[in-house]
Amino acid sequence: MYIRTNIFLMKVTGFTFIRNAVKFDYPVVEAITSILPICDDFVVAVGNSDDDTLGLIKSIDPNKIKIIETVWDDNLREGGRVLAEETNKAFAAIPEDTDWAFYIQGDEVVHEKYLDNIKAAMEKYKNNDKVDGLLFNYHHFYGSFDYVGVSSNWYFHEIRVIKNNKNFYSYKDAQGFRKDDNQKLVVAPIDAYMYHYGWVRPPEKMGLKQNNFETLYRSDKVIGKQLPAEQFTYDTHLRELKLFNGTHPKVIQHRIALKNWKFEIDISLNKTSLKDKFKSFLKFKLGIDTYYKNYIVGKF
Repeated sequence: MYIRTNIFLMKVTGFTFIRNAVKFDYPVVEAITSILPICDDFVVAVGNSDDDTLGLIKSIDPNKIKIIETVWDDNLREGGRVLAEETNKAFAAIPEDTDWAFYIQGDEVVHEKYLDNIKAAMEKYKNNDKVDGLLFNYHHFYGSFDYVGVSSNWYFHEIRVIKNNKNFYSYKDAQGFRKDDNQKLVVAPIDAYMYHYGWVRPPEKMGLKQNNFETLYRSDKVIGKQLPAEQFTYDTHLRELKLFNGTHPKVIQHRIALKNWKFEIDISLNKTSLKDKFKSFLKFKLGIDTYYKNYIVGKF
């Protein structure tokens, strides 16, 4: 029987999915351990892999982590739908007595300095039925640990903590969540950032990962046009960037120390697209926000 261990009688369960973490160099151990201190338990859906991803997850914390082994439906390749299906499998395995479900993807990490803020927001909104989830800010790192994306290609906010309501489900390619009949969740913004390292790997590993992603999002006719992984260069996928002046989470520091490739760019040559200029004008001059939002920010 589960015994609640904090004075607020609140149970938090983390959840994620992963497949081929070793092969594609996912920082999934760092992802899980970054939020484990504020999770009472954690569900990981480990998909059928070509490497020892299962052993990797087993090595983290067997006292807190529950593993469910899954088989990916490789026919769900259009639009990355299989990613949402795997997320839903993990969410479905969360115990009924859980109050909050903390979702994190295999290339996302939370800085330890935000854990208290996240927990405080959970306590604040736990009994507020108007709040479906908590909205995080995002840093999207690109090319190296020194640069973040700032163009509208990136999403700047997304839901990562939700109430344990089984009417909620992962949306499209598992970026966010929806409820009932395709309704957006009502969320409370919080002072916390998710650090997304999906575009920071040795180039050859990044090439492998990108080629794999093509198989999840696009048809067989396109797959044959993939470039060999060793030909991947960050320059061909370049977007508007800025220098990151903050600190990285402690759990990712060892990866930063091991970085063995060069990524250099003159950000003074950044060119803001006409689309971004127009969207910025609408938002900051006219108060019309046209940026991507898969949620409704509530007033509480």
